[in-house]
Amino acid sequence: MEVLHQRCAGMDISKRDVKVCVRVPGARTNTFTKVVTVYGAMTNDITRLRDYLLAAHVTLVVMEATGDYWKPFYFGLESELNLMLVNPRHARNLPGRKTDVSDAQWLAELGAHGLVRGSFVPPQPIRQLRDLTRSRTIFVRERSREIQRLEKLLEDASIKLSSVATRTLGVSGRLMIEALIAGQRDPVTLASLAQGRLKNKSEQLVEALNGRFNTHHAFAAQMHLDQIDCLEQRIQSLNLRIDAGFESLPPWIESLSTIPGVSKTVAEIIIAETGGDMTQFPTPAQLASWAGVCPGHNESAGKVKSSHARPGNSHLKGALGIAAMASVRANGTYFQARYKRLTARRGPMRALVAIEHSIITAVWHMLTNGTVFEDLGENHFQRTHESSTRHHAINQLHQLGYDVELIPLATTP
Repeated sequence: MEVLHQRCAGMDISKRDVKVCVRVPGARTNTFTKVVTVYGAMTNDITRLRDYLLAAHVTLVVMEATGDYWKPFYFGLESELNLMLVNPRHARNLPGRKTDVSDAQWLAELGAHGLVRGSFVPPQPIRQLRDLTRSRTIFVRERSREIQRLEKLLEDASIKLSSVATRTLGVSGRLMIEALIAGQRDPVTLASLAQGRLKNKSEQLVEALNGRFNTHHAFAAQMHLDQIDCLEQRIQSLNLRIDAGFESLPPWIESLSTIPGVSKTVAEIIIAETGGDMTQFPTPAQLASWAGVCPGHNESAGKVKSSHARPGNSHLKGALGIAAMASVRANGTYFQARYKRLTARRGPMRALVAIEHSIITAVWHMLTNGTVFEDLGENHFQRTHESSTRHHAINQLHQLGYDVELIPLATTP
């Protein structure tokens, strides 16, 4: 087998140390020797490891993406060495031979013969934006959980506010909960705090606010409100930091926001996860596979079996799922028409994955060509499949007992 790297190193990384196997040419022709050493995971240890690899004149260093433990080594070595971060699924050792040392040797062998592909590691500015957007997603989810805990507490107190108001912590709901905490128990007085269209439901509010809210519920509700306010402040701080980080980048956010269902927040996640530079993904199919929105291959003996979507970037896939659900609700769009067309044959879940695939494909073309989104319209499939659409409509009328004669409309000059 052809050797692409005469001097290659493999690294098996753990929390406390790293096993390093350096594969170099031996004394005789077409032979190679492997030297395994162990280094710690502290910064000074990584510096000594860098000097060791430079002295060995290695041309490629292969390491597995083990949790977050690979980051100190990758960021400490990337400036002076050619690194390759690989997915552990793609570099799995032979069963029964797995040890830390054998894994390092196996990675060195795979790297020397070019049998593994490197994972995408974005540059530092994008990595910082990625950390910020992921933290914001965590805080938004935690805020939603905290609101759900508050709703459960109100249910325990027989306060059925969520059954009447659309948002428990809207302007009206917040005023009523704060009044309950302050000691107000009269349902009529609490219902009078309603704002906007909720005033039309005053009778229902009186019934919903007639409960057994006591001092225990007041203490717990105040605690939940304080936590929600704290999370809200953190989210606002992250939004400001994220906006500042995107100021030095091209206007990708404005471009991606033209896609139906893609909000500013979703566009920021897409850029933070993909890096915005589509040269890392030669084709839209490779980007879709990396995002985990296309099915895997499962074929044996000439038979193609069912296969689930491959695991990909979970953060990007979550954002695409939000965009897909929003896009299929937008009337008169291509995505809505495609969703309805696929749902009848493949079901709603697979149809949503197909919409996610269409969105990420559009993202690739837009970022590659620097264009904005052009919607094909809800009549796209009728235009492209005119004969089948006509045949389907005639068959439906025949099933209803009608005979049909088609007369083309006169076209005006």
